[in-house]
Formats: sequence, C-alpha cells, structure tokens
Amino acid sequence: MPFAKRSLGQNFLQDPNTARRIVAALEIAPGDHVLEIGPGRGALTEWIIAAGPARFQALEKDRELARTLPDRWPGLEILAGDALEHRWESLDAPFYKIVGNLPYNIASPLIWDFVSRARNYGRAVFMVQYEVARRLTAEPGFGDYGALTAWVRNFAATSLLFKVGPAVFRPRPKVDSGVVLFSPLAKRPDPALAERLAKLLHGCFQKRRKQLANILKSQWEDGVGQWFAEQGLSGTLRPENLSPRHFLGLAERFGDHFFA
Repeated sequence: MPFAKRSLGQNFLQDPNTARRIVAALEIAPGDHVLEIGPGRGALTEWIIAAGPARFQALEKDRELARTLPDRWPGLEILAGDALEHRWESLDAPFYKIVGNLPYNIASPLIWDFVSRARNYGRAVFMVQYEVARRLTAEPGFGDYGALTAWVRNFAATSLLFKVGPAVFRPRPKVDSGVVLFSPLAKRPDPALAERLAKLLHGCFQKRRKQLANILKSQWEDGVGQWFAEQGLSGTLRPENLSPRHFLGLAERFGDHFFA
C-alpha cells in the first residue's frame, strides 16, 4: 500500500478494534448510504462493508490511494476529490451516514462546513485531534469552549465517544485523538442567519478575554444591552460564557449590525 504523505496529514489507523468501535458508533442499517472521508488504507472501510450498507462511497484526495482501494474492494465507489471542496448540500436524506479519520490539519474547517451545509443526514462519526474533540464537545464557561463549539452546536448535538492514543497509528502522531458523534438538530439556522452567526462568533472570540459589553459596545445602547437584560445575562460575561443558542438569538436579532 502507498506510504503516508505528510503533505496530506495522513496518519493511518492500524488497530482493528478501534476501527470496529468507530464504525459501530455509526449504527449502519441495511438501507443506509455511507460516505467515508479519507479511507486511507481501508481500516474503517472493511468494517463498513461488513455492516452491509445499501450504498458505500469513499471520498479520497490521494490519487494513488483512490486508484488502489478498488483493487481490494471492487464494489467500493470512489469519489476522487478534496473533502474541503465537497458539495455537502448533496447529503439530503436521513439514511446518509458519514464517517472519517480526519487529518488534523483540516478537521476544524471541514467540520465547520459540513455541519452547516449538509442539509439532512442520520449521524456522523469523526476521529479528530483530541484537543479539537474537546472543543467540539465543550460546555459554556470552560476554556475549550470557543467559536467552533458555538457554531457546531447550533447545527448538531455532539458527544465525545472515546479517546484514542497515538500508538494505533502509522506514522504515529505526537498527540491523542478523540472520536466524536454528531447528531443533526431538527431546527438549524438558514444560510442567511448562519452567515450572521459566523460573523458574530469570529468577532467575539477574537476578543475572548474582553467582556461582551465592551466587545459589543457600539451596539450596546441600541438594544443589545436590553436584550442581555431580557435574557438574564450580564454584560460583564465573556464570550465563552454565552451558550450556542444565546449566540444564535443575538445574531438573529442584531446580526446585521455587528462587525460590519
């Protein structure tokens, strides 16, 4: 099989038990369509095929791997391309399930796009750097909570399933990994509101050490301060203290006026 390419951030999973646990969390049913992001050498692939989905596609950027994987699994449908450029809007059915051991260098932007652009899917299970896994599942008030947390949690519920040590990869990374489950929320922001939310989150968390009354001071007297009072929130709070839904409500009410 091809060697790992550092330029693509490849760390191939070698442990069958870890692969089995990841695929089991996907809860594949006979009628499901499964999309695997970055199958690599097929550690997850063989367990997915064994689960018997109705359709199985693998999205692979590495051209060499994209050519060799069908030799081992002739029925595998390869999508050659970059996950960062994939049309996630095409996932529009509850029987779609997505899984992947994501390269550390693209995990955050990929998940940011995926949760907001995938219209409808059953569930997703991603293995990411453990630090990112903690951010994806953090609660307000904790240091790991940030813009990525508040964004993702307005589109999906997340839970950290288990931690994975470096020893099960080749080449071996220097940090731990974490496996995170994503379950889409029934009610999610539309594209226009999502754009306002993104701008608000980026603006606030770039100044995360400041109090919100100071960060939003140019709009504070134009109704933002009153909104905080209505929500029972103090202007002395910092961005990490606001829940994902509070950020969404703030973006919905005043989003066009922030950080123009």
